[in-house]
Amino acid sequence: MHYRKRRRHMAEMNVVPYIDVMLVLLIIFMITSPLLTRSVEVELPAVKQAETIETENINFIIITINSKSQLFLNDEEQPLNTNQLLIKVVALTSFITDSQVLIKGDHRLSYGKIVKLMSILREAGIKKVGLLTKIQKNVNR
Repeated sequence: MHYRKRRRHMAEMNVVPYIDVMLVLLIIFMITSPLLTRSVEVELPAVKQAETIETENINFIIITINSKSQLFLNDEEQPLNTNQLLIKVVALTSFITDSQVLIKGDHRLSYGKIVKLMSILREAGIKKVGLLTKIQKNVNR
């Protein structure tokens, strides 16, 4: 009599193809995620010299004012009015006590609008307010 050997079925699942798919997806997300970050278009004023800040241990809250005087917080896409902005900034600074507020204003704005915003922020109790600029080697006077 001839006996057939029974093959035992493997109960293990082969995960190698799933790992390959996961790595391909990871690479796709790593390549596309920097392309998806958007920011408000602003032309910063250029200066020859500017004070640089150590950015390692400081949390920044960035307020952007575009050329139409619209206010944005941390490069959000929706513009805010002054009251909405103040509420959000005060809330953020109360949770993150070592934060610094930086104003990123378009160079076409009048100086008075930026100073007025700085004044409003200081009146709200925000002590660390600064301005963002871009450094350019040859600045026209």
